[in-house]
Amino acid sequence: MKRLFGQLLVVATVGLLAGCASIGPPLPPSLELPRPPSDLRAARKGDRVTLTWTIPSLTTDRQSVRYLGETLVCRSLDPVLKQCGTWVGEAAAPADWAEAKAKSRRVSASFTDSLPAAMEQAHPTGFATYAVEVLNAAGRSAGISNQVHVALVPTLPAFSGFSARATNQGVMISWECPAGSGVVPGTEYLFRIYRRAEDKANETRIAQVEATACAAGSKEEKDRTFLDQSFEWENTYFYRGAVASAAGATGKTEVEGDDTPEVKVFAHDIFPPSVPGGLQAVFSGQGQAAFIDLIWAPVTDADLAGYNVYRHAEGAASVKMNAELVKTPAFRDERVQAGGSYFYSVSAVDQRGNESERSEEAGERVP
Repeated sequence: MKRLFGQLLVVATVGLLAGCASIGPPLPPSLELPRPPSDLRAARKGDRVTLTWTIPSLTTDRQSVRYLGETLVCRSLDPVLKQCGTWVGEAAAPADWAEAKAKSRRVSASFTDSLPAAMEQAHPTGFATYAVEVLNAAGRSAGISNQVHVALVPTLPAFSGFSARATNQGVMISWECPAGSGVVPGTEYLFRIYRRAEDKANETRIAQVEATACAAGSKEEKDRTFLDQSFEWENTYFYRGAVASAAGATGKTEVEGDDTPEVKVFAHDIFPPSVPGGLQAVFSGQGQAAFIDLIWAPVTDADLAGYNVYRHAEGAASVKMNAELVKTPAFRDERVQAGGSYFYSVSAVDQRGNESERSEEAGERVP
């Protein structure tokens, strides 16, 4: 009996000690300081700088963020920020932040800052440094985010008179050079042209034209044009342009200014190909059946489908000789009679059935 009692006493003592060990010292209360974002990004367009970052979901002590406050947006001319100091704006958490956090989804925030023109003009080759500081509900933080740098090179307004129209060679895009000049010495300017198909969300940059002289108001470059030939006919497209400023002695930094108004173009091909030229008619037939060979200079239009050949006798109406389009710039007429005089002309036809005017006539007599 005593032995059994001793065994029970030992078990109870071990259980008590184990229970005490599991409690341990009390943890300090959480400071509820959100972790500083580490993925801050910046994109500049004209004078606007758009910042994006991921809202922290954990605190510095690895607890879930429960009480989120405002986020301060910091901007400085210093290359490195040690603290926010002067802030240029506040960003509130999105309305769906709490719901997204509960579902363990990442939530992004954004803020758009407008660069002061005086800052750009005073530091055309410099950079602005941005960071954000996420506060808790008590207005405290664990410090600033990673830092990003944005070039301060001044940008130009969009060129005026931007237009686009379908021609027989392609979509002709044109714009006007400004009368005045707001260029910064030592800065190069490029005019970029973008195109988007009506049924597509993404756009393509189809051209980058050197535009420093145009931006400076050069009289020699009053009007500029670009011919787009990389599209597909019978589709609708939207075009826009923007002037990019490139500054810096090495590794130039490029910043785009504001866009031109978007222009809509329906690339409807109603344009016939070029008229064939150099038509010649030559009789052959000695010792064999008579025929007349025709040759002409090939039409070089990219969408050429073939040719039509027309013939008429003297004083008669022209008739088309071919049932199918002639694929090469040559044709043999074997339906001739001795003593007859024949006159020929040729037209070009594109892939959408547009037919050119007929060539100058070439005549030949069969002996």
